[in-house]
Amino acid sequence: MKLLGNSSRGINPVQKRLLYRCCALPIALYGFQLWFYNKALLLYHMKILNKMQRRTAIWILGAFKTSPTEGIEAIAGLILIKFHLQKITKRCLIRPFKLPGNHIIKNLLVDNPPSIKTTNSHNIGSLTNRQRSLTKGFIVDSNTKSYGIFLSLSPLDPEFSPGSRIIDNFSNRFSFNLVNKKGKNQSKIRSQELDDIVLRYSSDPHAAIVIMDASIKNDIATSISHIHLANHPLTKTVHHASFVTSTEAELFAIR
Repeated sequence: MKLLGNSSRGINPVQKRLLYRCCALPIALYGFQLWFYNKALLLYHMKILNKMQRRTAIWILGAFKTSPTEGIEAIAGLILIKFHLQKITKRCLIRPFKLPGNHIIKNLLVDNPPSIKTTNSHNIGSLTNRQRSLTKGFIVDSNTKSYGIFLSLSPLDPEFSPGSRIIDNFSNRFSFNLVNKKGKNQSKIRSQELDDIVLRYSSDPHAAIVIMDASIKNDIATSISHIHLANHPLTKTVHHASFVTSTEAELFAIR
């Protein structure tokens, strides 16, 4: 950070932040997959990175050295290093699944046991349960979290532009009801409203009722959805996933 300080006279805080995010941070986190994975010892690395970002936040704002770390990082617009690493880790986990089928990393991620045992079988499927629990590394971590990874959506896709979105073309098909949980008797009123909606559409043969919810227990997200048509249950789906939030699990159930 001394190099930045000596060569950054006359630039405003926005430019300082951009310089740090585009130049210093990618260099500091180069090759982070080698040490940032499940069961890895992160204390030493995180201590150095947190110290670096604290100095950067002080440099961007010109704040006192005794300022609280979380406060100055928030004002400077810097995401915590821990959360930043989690974000780019999820993006990196997508990459192995977009490789060609004959790529060596793609072969290592095969989770099915080999049909013919050979001395060259090095994929994850050839490991025993004990070997899986002891094996560490980015490849094993990628295989463990693969079911919670979804391809990112392009924010420039025409379907996301106003006027072309689903909610714009079918606005009469959507309704959002916000409930104030702090208000008295709000839960009873909301329950009565939902009961009225179910009674209104349960007798309509051309209307389907989809009920879904998601919850997290012991770091496992569970999403459940029920589909009813003309007051008769059609199907029920239950999905479990790790490393996701309850909101992500609800969006998966809606999809």
